[in-house]
Amino acid sequence: MTYELFLALTLFAFVSSITPGPNNLMLMASGANFGFRRTIPHMLGVALGFVFMVILVGAGLVQVFDAVPISYSILKLASVLYLLYLAWKIANAGPAEASGNSGTPMTFLQAAAFQWVNPKAWAMALTAISAYTPNQTLWAIFLVATVFGAVNLPSVGSWTILGQQMARFLTNPRRLTRFNWLMAVLLIASLYPVIWPQ
Repeated sequence: MTYELFLALTLFAFVSSITPGPNNLMLMASGANFGFRRTIPHMLGVALGFVFMVILVGAGLVQVFDAVPISYSILKLASVLYLLYLAWKIANAGPAEASGNSGTPMTFLQAAAFQWVNPKAWAMALTAISAYTPNQTLWAIFLVATVFGAVNLPSVGSWTILGQQMARFLTNPRRLTRFNWLMAVLLIASLYPVIWPQ
């Protein structure tokens, strides 16, 4: 990989990791509801789960979609349904200290598994492999995955910190409820490119 291609890959990894999407919206909501420390497993699951996804996509998993086209439609439907379920959970989340049905933050394994039904993660992984590994050697695939791992964790962490800072203004249960509903609506809105592709 040339120096210019490496810089382009790093920029792509940063821009695609820092911009709003399902992962970042959920991490912001988790930071606001549960705080930074309790959201760390979620952040690690996003970062490492995506690294693993890039490696498998680069190793040829995308060929499954070519061989069995209906598998892409099934994945798309599963993604939409799961994101709607997560939006409902966010909308109904309560403050971390509330008793009763206040919910829990996403675990490491849940966040890692979520990458496989996250439309933005699929778009990022497919673009990264097709654009930045022209010969698709194992070395190039691992390099792309490593760059994403290095860039993704601080990027998603910044959204968690943003949510945690917003929690200062969300001490009123009514404001927290409105915030959670806003995050749920934005998460549903992030499905627009999946449901109505250009």
